[in-house]
Amino acid sequence: MSDPVSDATSTVAAEELRQFIERYEHLEAEKADIVEQQKEVMAEAKGRGYDTKVIRKLISLRKRDKDDVAEEEAILELYKAALGMG
Repeated sequence: MSDPVSDATSTVAAEELRQFIERYEHLEAEKADIVEQQKEVMAEAKGRGYDTKVIRKLISLRKRDKDDVAEEEAILELYKAALGMG
């Protein structure tokens, strides 16, 4: 025979699991919407004549620590000078 306590625990666990999965699926749908909106922003910027590759680089740089960026740029300039590129 089945144990009523065990059955209740399984039901609660199943419901909790279903809730986690549904929350995750909802977030996935929201993420897909955001990605689509980001594509639209870049398409609009491109349509106005902006270089989207450069925009993406700027966005990436804005996320980083300013001191790290400055150090990387200084090293880049040093290396370019060593190679006669700058």
